[in-house]
Order: sequence, then C-alpha cells, then structure tokens
Amino acid sequence: MMFGIIPISFRFRGKLRRLALIYDCFQRNPGVALHPAQIARQTGISLAETSNRLTATPEMFVKLPKRPDGLTRYRLSSAKTLMTPEEVEQFLIRSARKETLLLYAVGGMVLCLLFIVVIVVVPILQI
Repeated sequence: MMFGIIPISFRFRGKLRRLALIYDCFQRNPGVALHPAQIARQTGISLAETSNRLTATPEMFVKLPKRPDGLTRYRLSSAKTLMTPEEVEQFLIRSARKETLLLYAVGGMVLCLLFIVVIVVVPILQI
C-alpha cells in the first residue's frame, strides 16, 4: 500500500483475514510443507498475494530450501505450530494494532511538523 510519496507497506494491517486463511490452511494440513499454489487453491486467495504474504511474514511462515525439482515450499514456524489458534489470532491482532499505532504516530509527527512550519512562516509573511 502506498501513502503519498512515501512508500509504506504493512505486513499485518489490512491483511488479517488473508493471513488467518493461510494459517488455517496449514492447520488443515499438519506437518506438510505447502507450495504457494496449493495454498492459493485451498484458500481462494490469488497466487501473487499468497506468495507475498508468505514471504512478508517470516515470523509465521518459514521458507524451506528448494527441492531438486525447483519447487519452494513453506511451513508454519515452530513458534506458531506450538500456539493455539486463539493465540495466533491474538498475535495477528496485536501485530496489526502495532502497525496502526505506528501509522498514527508518523501521521501525528507529520502534522506537528507542518504546524511548526506554519507557526514559523506566518509571522515572516506578515512583515
């Protein structure tokens, strides 16, 4: 996602449903390494978006070395495998909330900076 001239990409914010679907796919196939195409087929998410989510969230999904036939597969990370689905859901919500707070903090800083510029420039223009 792009905001203005500064490229900002969120890994969790706005992507909770897709991440939860991918996690559920791994839960339905325990102990199996899956290719992004398999995950996309089972979840209904596009292959490009599935691949982006898998690579963007290494704390959830681990990329395994390529097989001799060239296929790259993914698995749930060890930490997420040991968590219950409720704990993973809380992790996703917490991560999205952190990104939202970061967005608000940066937005607040930009507004404060603009306010300071206005305070400094307006008296100079009235001379």
